[in-house]
Amino acid sequence: MSTTETVQLMDGTGLAGRTVEETAAKAAEIARRTGTSPCLATVLVGEDPASVTYVRMKRARCAKAGIRSRHIALPATTSTAELIGVLEGLSDDPGVHGILLQHPCGPHIDERAAFEAIAPEKDVDGVTMHSFAAMSFSSPGFVSCTPGGIMRLLEAYDVELAGKHAVVVGRSAILGKPAGMLLLAKDATVTYCHSRTADLSAFVREADVVVAAVGRPRLIRGEDIKRGAVVIDAGYNPGNVGDVDFATARTRARLITPVPGGVGPMTIAVLLAQTVEAAARQLGVGHS
Repeated sequence: MSTTETVQLMDGTGLAGRTVEETAAKAAEIARRTGTSPCLATVLVGEDPASVTYVRMKRARCAKAGIRSRHIALPATTSTAELIGVLEGLSDDPGVHGILLQHPCGPHIDERAAFEAIAPEKDVDGVTMHSFAAMSFSSPGFVSCTPGGIMRLLEAYDVELAGKHAVVVGRSAILGKPAGMLLLAKDATVTYCHSRTADLSAFVREADVVVAAVGRPRLIRGEDIKRGAVVIDAGYNPGNVGDVDFATARTRARLITPVPGGVGPMTIAVLLAQTVEAAARQLGVGHS
């Protein structure tokens, strides 16, 4: 029997809204107790239209959550050394609790070197090697925001991960790789695949949970989804198209994220939540 009628869309927009409401309440409590509102510094190199839009959106969400934002716009000619200097300055500034370097920064920038200039306690985007190690070893730290949002979605929909086979398609340092580590920490059996995997379909067909994070439109064929599987589409391509062939996949999956409205809203929600958590730690405010 087809599962078309029983598939459930995972509502990232709704969960993100609830997460931001909780975050706003925590931000207000921090401000009440310390006289200081949490502050996120956003750093943008150049004027890439998509990046400008993303930063503007993140700052607007900050304002709604009671988080101050400080924006540093740098010219496209900024060197890696200059960018590192800015990030180190923000890391040393007690008035800044979280730092977001909007990427990509441009081909002339050594992004890894720039990320590593962010102090771990302010790495609310989860982009440093320190944060990746913390995710891998289940140690205190901040998770990469999109994988963190994925895990919150799975928890909200009571997806049992222990003993399940999770296939992560994608191996980026801030999405695919950390997503696999977080799933592994929940006792899932994790297989990493990517655009060069031979016979990708064979792996997808065996997956109880599919996380698509490779950045190629409809790379994951709907007919390869195991019946009753959970499908997380973290891809976003022009035309509101994900990495999964949604129309067919939804006839086989038990749970699936739409694009847009699935993983995307959760990414920003986790960024805001981690900024407030960073402020609480730095200001010495415990959870009540």
